[in-house]
Amino acid sequence: MIIIKVMGGLGNQMQQYALYEKFKSIGKDAKLDISWFEEDSVQEKVLARRSLELKHFEFLQFDTCNAGEKEAVLGKSGFIYKLGRKVFPSKNKLFYESGMYHPEIFDLLDAYLEGYWACEKYYYDIMPLLQEKIRFPESKNLQNINAKKQMKTENSVSIHIRRGDYLDPENEAVFGGICTDSYYEAAETYIRDRIPAPHFYLFSDDTAYLHKKYSGEEYTIVDWNKGNDSFYDMDLMSCCRHNICANSTFSFWGARLNKTKDKITIRPAKHKNSQEIEPQLLHELWENWVLIDENYRII
Repeated sequence: MIIIKVMGGLGNQMQQYALYEKFKSIGKDAKLDISWFEEDSVQEKVLARRSLELKHFEFLQFDTCNAGEKEAVLGKSGFIYKLGRKVFPSKNKLFYESGMYHPEIFDLLDAYLEGYWACEKYYYDIMPLLQEKIRFPESKNLQNINAKKQMKTENSVSIHIRRGDYLDPENEAVFGGICTDSYYEAAETYIRDRIPAPHFYLFSDDTAYLHKKYSGEEYTIVDWNKGNDSFYDMDLMSCCRHNICANSTFSFWGARLNKTKDKITIRPAKHKNSQEIEPQLLHELWENWVLIDENYRII
């Protein structure tokens, strides 16, 4: 059995779910482990308490493991058992994501997978299936309803600007300084050079910043989805014809769920500051995406 640990925010949860669907598509017995959301000791360590947001998608179904199934794969947690797995590595079924792409996981028979699995190549071939299964519940908010209608009538482009927790010192060292003003200017220029009369829809966890930064008829600031409704921002992103992403899995999924056939999806080449940019490899792993490097050039 393959067990995939589910953790983090909505974008990460969707990637872990997508990997689960990939394993199912190749005939593997796979389940999700959702116990991370039930462990208070774990939640106290994260900056913002997380919940299992996958449950909001009424058409999304998945199998979850129980404690016995998890133990059957990982083994017992006592010191002697942990020591045994160190002495006999073949008994250790924990696979921890350490690189951008691990194709070897698809050859595993019994394993517990821990990671975020952001790479597009893991599930690129089943994206139509994921687009069908990941369907947002209908919003009753007239602003969302009207925005969706308007997006269909124009060359709508989503822009996601993530600030919030990315401005915290520990996160800023990892994710900060990547999606700068210059990055967004380069992305907008790329769109303007190819798309007539684009209209930009702006999304952020800091809408006050958006109101200070952006003005003009070509911009619409989406500032009405709050609290438990904040995931409707991703739904609206997916309804735009084209997408400009932050280094954030939330906006990656807004772009991935966009069903427009000739869409332009733009992301920074780096997701984390520690990442080394290898253009050829990145294009293999993120097929059909436009990548902008730290010098704000298309690579």
